[in-house]
Amino acid sequence: MRRRDFIIAFGRAAALPILWPLATQAQKSTEPYRLAYLALLPGENATFAKSVLQRLQELGYHEGQNMVWDYRSADGRADRLAQLAAELVQTGPDVLIAGFGTLAAKAAIAATRSIPIVFTAVGDPVGAGLIKSLRQPGGNATGISALATDIAAKKLQMLNDLVPGKRLVAVLCNPDTPFTALALEQVKKAAAVIGTPLQVYEARTLDEVPKAIGKVVEGGAASMLVLEDPVLIGAMHQTTELVAKARLPAIFGPREYAAAGGLIAYGPDQTQLSRKGADYVDKILKGALPASLPVEQPTKFELVINLKVARALELTIPPILLASAGRGDRINVAVCCGA
Repeated sequence: MRRRDFIIAFGRAAALPILWPLATQAQKSTEPYRLAYLALLPGENATFAKSVLQRLQELGYHEGQNMVWDYRSADGRADRLAQLAAELVQTGPDVLIAGFGTLAAKAAIAATRSIPIVFTAVGDPVGAGLIKSLRQPGGNATGISALATDIAAKKLQMLNDLVPGKRLVAVLCNPDTPFTALALEQVKKAAAVIGTPLQVYEARTLDEVPKAIGKVVEGGAASMLVLEDPVLIGAMHQTTELVAKARLPAIFGPREYAAAGGLIAYGPDQTQLSRKGADYVDKILKGALPASLPVEQPTKFELVINLKVARALELTIPPILLASAGRGDRINVAVCCGA
């Protein structure tokens, strides 16, 4: 019997949490584990999925030996996720891994309530209705949350350090994302405390992004904070090109924004999140129930500054900006594109 079949048969039995590991140990099988990865963004196989695979190899799982790896990407088209998730479920994976963002995790859970699911970077899994609570997920899904309670407020403070004088800050966001609602609330509270004027601009689709940035420029904002979600990340290159053309200092989330021409990227270390996701896969394959594996939150962050963009904007990066990100080994500070 495959491990997934055992999970389906016994995973919902509340009286068996102690017997579960013993029972799985008895399931000796020469079949390789089948793992499936559902990606929303193009290139996840070279970034997030690659980090998952590297960690799995460290844990003893190797393609062609004891593991089969199935990868599907929607290439930025959220409307394709449901079909791809269904295709992966049909392959009979032991664990289904949901890549970056909430939408991939939602599609995976909608496709199956029996196969264990590990999500690797969901902003607000409780608010999105994916799990019951961080401590007790309660279903067939668990994993890593990318939500840090004060990160959006820290981004606002960085912009104030970079462009002093309490000048207007534009916030670009997709209000339909649960994570955005929490982050926007944090930003508004922080703005009220430090006396910074804010103006929110919404973009729910890729087509709305350039229109929203055009309104930002027309509104006379001195800088911009992007509350990224899968939609806005899909417009990453377009966004960095438009703000560069407008000579608008902006701060983003994932480090890929800085490499794409963004001024500053500050957020959870995505490599660490992916590697932790692999640890969850390992635990489940060894008998742990997703319902009882607490969802972890990020513990390491990275701040990346694009010096080439800073020079083009004639900006001096103040030392206090680096200090405002945090202290200790939880922060990885780097610069890029200095040539």
